[in-house]
Amino acid sequence: MTELTDITDLLLSRIRDVPDHPEPGVVFKDITPLLADPVAFSALTDAFAGIAERTGATKIVGLEARGFILGAPVAVRARLGFIPVRKAGKLPGATLSQAYDLEYGSAEIEVHAEDLSAQDRVLIVDDVLATGGTAEASIQLIRRAGAEVVGAAVLMELGFLAGRPRLEAALNGAPLEALLTV
Repeated sequence: MTELTDITDLLLSRIRDVPDHPEPGVVFKDITPLLADPVAFSALTDAFAGIAERTGATKIVGLEARGFILGAPVAVRARLGFIPVRKAGKLPGATLSQAYDLEYGSAEIEVHAEDLSAQDRVLIVDDVLATGGTAEASIQLIRRAGAEVVGAAVLMELGFLAGRPRLEAALNGAPLEALLTV
């Protein structure tokens, strides 16, 4: 088996399907068993740190909330700064915000205005790529802060929701890497 197959099998074996959560008909992909397994979590962290190195990232941006759990150890492993992108109203001090549309409504995310600069090369880390709306908004926010987005990395892509084309367009040539596609 190749290294990629080994990590794929390991990660898939640690993600639990939860039927009918949060509503009937939805199968939720629970990553808590993966987080509880130090071998699997370390392999995931190493894979993301490798992506950060390949893209020349200087900062990791984690999207609320599971992107914090995944992105922070990646930043530590890669010896990079970590920047949280949060839901509006959660960060103290001066922030930049970006509104975006959801399937049934809208939302807003924020970042501290002083946390990113023109010298920063940012890799976005999150757990899931679904429709791509939150990640697309984070790209706009990071660019408004003056930083360069050098890529996005997700644990899993929900291929049936077709978020990849939207996110690839927003990334404008920067790579999008999904370790798993379900």
